[in-house]
Order: sequence, then structure tokens, then C-alpha cells
Amino acid sequence: MSDTQEQRNDGRRTVVRTVALTAATLALLGGVAGCAESKATPMDDQYAGNSGETEKSQEEQSQSGDSSGSGDSGSSDSGSSSDAKDTGNYKDGTYSINGQYGPVGEDSIDVHFTIKDQNVQTVEVIGHPFTSISKKHQTDFANAINGVVDGKPLKGLKVDKVAGASWTSDAFNKALDLCREQASVQQ
Repeated sequence: MSDTQEQRNDGRRTVVRTVALTAATLALLGGVAGCAESKATPMDDQYAGNSGETEKSQEEQSQSGDSSGSGDSGSSDSGSSSDAKDTGNYKDGTYSINGQYGPVGEDSIDVHFTIKDQNVQTVEVIGHPFTSISKKHQTDFANAINGVVDGKPLKGLKVDKVAGASWTSDAFNKALDLCREQASVQQ
């Protein structure tokens, strides 16, 4: 065998080892972190969901125990902690939330909800995928979600798997919980 052929074979072995190691690492991460829950956090930008409230009223909310938690409740139970704060009466406005998901939280979506008259008027979803597979799921989800939630009452709204994107749908549901919490008018 010539030196060139031997170098080519060594290069192929190195590539095969690298691919095998990468696959093993991903399998391990998926097995260890596959139970990771999606989470949602308020975004701090012009859409930030305070609907024109003053800093003083926001301070009053935080002093009265109103928190914008990261959705620690179980992923299939959409309302255990938020139902206590959910009056079913919501302020009109735009609320922006970032939802993270995936085995190690590598994917995220920005969700901009426009609430009017207690209903979801429109939703805009902007994906931040980690892989090409995530990009496809996020794009399909973003293209389908308006037909699922636009015009629906915000109270109790939850989506099932939309456009085949189960993890994106879970992150969206966490964002819905946080939107209800932020928009809720305490009685």
C-alpha cells in the first residue's frame, strides 16, 4: 500500500472515530438531559408585555408576590401555579416571551402575543434553531400556529403538537402560561 493510500485510510478512520464519538456524546446528552423541561422567560424589549404600566405598578406587583417564574410546574399540567393568578381578565397589549427547549435548552423561540378583548388577536413566532431539524420544526410551527390560536380566548388556551413539533409546542404552552400571568388583571 502506498503512503498516499495509507494517509487516506488514516484520515477515514479519524473521521469515523470522530463521528462515532460525536454520536455517542449526543446519545449520552439525550439520555441524561432528555427529560429537560422547556421554560419561558419574559423578554426585555419594546414588546416586553408591560402594556404601558408604570415602573411603580410593576414594583407593586413584585412586592405583592407576583413572580414571573420559569414554569416549574409539570409540563403536561399547564395551569397548576398560573391558575391561582389567572383571573381570566387580561390587559390588552403585546407580550413577548422567550421559550427554550431541547435536551440541553439549545433551541428557543421568541413568541409575541397580541391580546385584545381577552383573546389572542395574533401571534408571531421567531425561531432560533440549533440544528436544521429544529429549523424545519420551528418554521412549520410558526407557519401553522396562527390558524390554531388566533381569535381564541387566552384563558385556558393550550396547544397540542402543532405541525409535528412537540417540543416547540411545549415551549409555546409555557409561553402561553407566562403571557396569562403577565396580562392578568388582579381583581
